[in-house]
Amino acid sequence: MTDTTENQQRAYPYHPEEMRATWDLEVGKSITLQGNARWTPAGVVTAGIAASAVLLSLASLVRAAHRP
Repeated sequence: MTDTTENQQRAYPYHPEEMRATWDLEVGKSITLQGNARWTPAGVVTAGIAASAVLLSLASLVRAAHRP
């Protein structure tokens, strides 16, 4: 049985084609923001499907609101 914690990073990526980005932003002397992102091709496809579903439903709501 292996013992892993949330803070440990794996030696291999979760998805072989994942893309990662990290950034640091300093605003003045007292504000520092750090962030990271992880994208996979499946995530991009899923986001596109979700955006299409939202836009399709929004279009039907706008069309229904303009009818008398």
